[in-house]
Amino acid sequence: NPVYETDGQAIHIVYSGATKGWIPTSDDDVTFETQQTYSANFLVLAGGGSGAEDIAGGGGAGGLRSSMTATGGGGSVETALALTPGNTYTVTVGAGYPASDNNPGSGSNSSISGTGITTITSIGGGEAGGPTSYGSTADNGQAGGCGGGARGSGGGGAGTSGQGYAGGDGFSTGGGGGGGTAAVGVAGSSNNAGNGGAGVSNSITGSAVNYGGGGGGGVTNGNSIGSGGSGGGGNGSNSQGAAGQDGSANLGGGGGGGGNSSNSDIAAGGSGVVILRVLTSDYTGTTSGSPTVTTDGSHKVIKFTGSGSYTA
Repeated sequence: NPVYETDGQAIHIVYSGATKGWIPTSDDDVTFETQQTYSANFLVLAGGGSGAEDIAGGGGAGGLRSSMTATGGGGSVETALALTPGNTYTVTVGAGYPASDNNPGSGSNSSISGTGITTITSIGGGEAGGPTSYGSTADNGQAGGCGGGARGSGGGGAGTSGQGYAGGDGFSTGGGGGGGTAAVGVAGSSNNAGNGGAGVSNSITGSAVNYGGGGGGGVTNGNSIGSGGSGGGGNGSNSQGAAGQDGSANLGGGGGGGGNSSNSDIAAGGSGVVILRVLTSDYTGTTSGSPTVTTDGSHKVIKFTGSGSYTA
């Protein structure tokens, strides 16, 4: 009365009659076939940091990681994900820091995680430097995926290696630009605010799009504002009491710095985005969070502008 209970075991049995019943003629442990995976290219962009008020710096853009075309911070393009059929992968899309009065802050992280893959996380953009009495840490820009630009004599925040660049230093009459995914923020100078760093051009959707522009710095009345970096960075302000422009949604742009006056509102950072690209023959159609799904040649492009999931 043998017992066969090993996963993957194969037996060959022959019925010999009522006396001896079924007789095994061979029994072998057969290793299960390794579950096959399929490739998915990705782009993970975090939310941008806010600008600050009062001749302030621009917010840093959200950090960018990608396995296709280009990644942020001058890093090498990463290896595509190997997805296992049946596994569910969680997508988190980071928000840009909101435009709360006199309370600048950094953007939120974006990520892809799930069984069998190393979690891909992009870091939120750093907040811009502003007056210490209004929520920012001194006049320094804060570190992030891309660093926030500074105010006054402060220094720009550092970017994250392989994701984005640093923000620009400040000047008493011109804020520094926020760092972008493709370039550092420009430092402020006398009556001139620094421009935000440019965003990286990436073609994962089938069309070239710039992602992660830093916010431009703010400046004193009527002088040259800092322009937002290509890829969603908001322009700075040169009007008393006026905030800079918000960073663009789903491009991870930093908010622009405010003009002179510590009573102005702040500019929000733009939200991030997560994009997967798989062969149409591999695409399962099982998602949550209502991503936009388009076709580019032989591939499906799954674009998440809010958090959700994909089941391989």
